[in-house]
Amino acid sequence: MFIIDFDMKGLYVSAIDKVENNTVLFDIEGFRNFSDTISVKPAAIEVVDVVARERYMQAFDFVQQHIKAGNTYLLNLTFPTEVTCNLGLKDIFFAARSKYKFWYQNSFVCFSPETFVRIQDNRIFSYPMKGTIDASIPNAREIIMSDPKETAEHYTIVDLIRNDLSIVSEKVTVEKFRYIDEIKTSNKTLLQVSSAISGKLPSNYREHIGDILQAMLPAGSVTGAPKKKTVEIIKEAEQYDRGFYTGVFGYFDGSSLNSAVMIRFIEKQGDKLFYKSGGGITFDSKSDDEYRELKEKIYIPV
Repeated sequence: MFIIDFDMKGLYVSAIDKVENNTVLFDIEGFRNFSDTISVKPAAIEVVDVVARERYMQAFDFVQQHIKAGNTYLLNLTFPTEVTCNLGLKDIFFAARSKYKFWYQNSFVCFSPETFVRIQDNRIFSYPMKGTIDASIPNAREIIMSDPKETAEHYTIVDLIRNDLSIVSEKVTVEKFRYIDEIKTSNKTLLQVSSAISGKLPSNYREHIGDILQAMLPAGSVTGAPKKKTVEIIKEAEQYDRGFYTGVFGYFDGSSLNSAVMIRFIEKQGDKLFYKSGGGITFDSKSDDEYRELKEKIYIPV
């Protein structure tokens, strides 16, 4: 079992049988360290204090200046939002419905829909997610799939992940390009656009799992491209510590690996809760749309 934070400085690694479920809970596509599903009341989340429009615009304009200067052409801009919830972090873990869930020492809970990498039978797979829309909007599927900005952003992320996989594998292939998943929340359904990319690992990959992960971190879908310079710009623009948000967690059983990007993330700071969210900024981005997307991603999947 492993957790790695966004800056690749915070690290938690433990043998599965040593993980105590009073400090760590996980569910990785059905592989989990608890036997019974605990019934809890429906989760209700409310925004207390979202980043001010003026502060967001300051960061957005800063990013756009770097895009126009050619320093980045896609950057994932995020901010923390103070929220309240009728449930504690552990109960949120049990209430949320997601492919990947993680609760850590009552300091944060994550319910992520996004795979980081999956390894099986000498092949490595990644499924980057880029593009979100409210399913209740008329012709939502057609709108998200035909939007030039969203299409360009998705092409950029797919190309970035192809490059990342090429560092650690051969014969990298885009197996499925821009398909849609539905994500249900307490008050709406969202459509999320993803792609599937894979490559062939060397026969001795089991001896180099740490190197494989390190070569691909931080995850391209939550940074942007080119990755190194974009991360530098992120830190200047956001001016807060992401911590484990947008890091990764997963497990390795000696042969297969499954892991998730830590998005859809609530962190406890003192007696307050903060939901961290954001989206990709490109040359064609409109600040109002991006600010709205940051707020739309504040939800608990049910």
